[in-house]
Amino acid sequence: MKWKWKLVFAGVAGIFVAALLRGERKTRDPRWPTNLAHRGASVRAPENTMEAFRIGLDEGGAGGLEMDAHLTRDGEVVIIHDDDVDRMTDGTGFARDMTLEEIRRLDAGYRFSPDGASFPYRGRGLRIPTLREVYESFPEAAVNVELKEDQSGIQESVLDLIEEFDAERRTLVASFGYSIMRHFRRVSGGRVSTSASRFEISVFYFASKVFLEKFVPVNYDALQVPTRHRGLEIVTPRFIKAAHSRGVRVDVWTVNDGKEMGRLLDLGADVIMTDEPEKLSKTLAERKPEA
Repeated sequence: MKWKWKLVFAGVAGIFVAALLRGERKTRDPRWPTNLAHRGASVRAPENTMEAFRIGLDEGGAGGLEMDAHLTRDGEVVIIHDDDVDRMTDGTGFARDMTLEEIRRLDAGYRFSPDGASFPYRGRGLRIPTLREVYESFPEAAVNVELKEDQSGIQESVLDLIEEFDAERRTLVASFGYSIMRHFRRVSGGRVSTSASRFEISVFYFASKVFLEKFVPVNYDALQVPTRHRGLEIVTPRFIKAAHSRGVRVDVWTVNDGKEMGRLLDLGADVIMTDEPEKLSKTLAERKPEA
């Protein structure tokens, strides 16, 4: 069976199951920022570093930060996209097999090159940050943290930090994994916003195609999606209207073209995740009516 038919079958099956449980309408939070710096200003500085986050907020005008989290061997929540450190640092190995002390020895700017030839951050002391550092350093920023692996204890560790910094209202926890999201929602008791898992996105997408979105349980606050996926147009007027009818945001990733940003905003997308937040800030400023 080709993948498209598998996807269709999964979507139809999901709709059938979801129709048995009619979900309640949620209320979208209007305070959540439109401009979310994807792994920080990751075109200008090494992704998921404090420098990329600082540039994204202070110079890029972003209202929030998108980042990725893993758990170290000694139970610390560190911010890194891949499960290993090879692509971004001067080290090798899996983050889950390292202690925080071992990870902190690595140069997080070692392999970053804006032009493929120079390495401006190599040897400048950039380190893989912890989620604790993010909350401590950026007390006003929205935090969109994606759990990359179904590691034992990561949901509880992330929740402990959110509660310690009283950050429930400015945090959204995301994951593609349905079991990861289900676990986090259970331990957080709904006190922290979450995004839809890949399975939940598929269910909602196919339900919206046949105008059955009102029957889909929405245990999440945002559908975080690309504009297109494997030939399918995901972010359409119908999809956005369906999401909004259930009080759910549509957050689109990862958009770096100014015209595309404008097109998505015209469609009604709520959040745009971008590697170039300054470009989105300019687009948003141009759209504001003159006083």
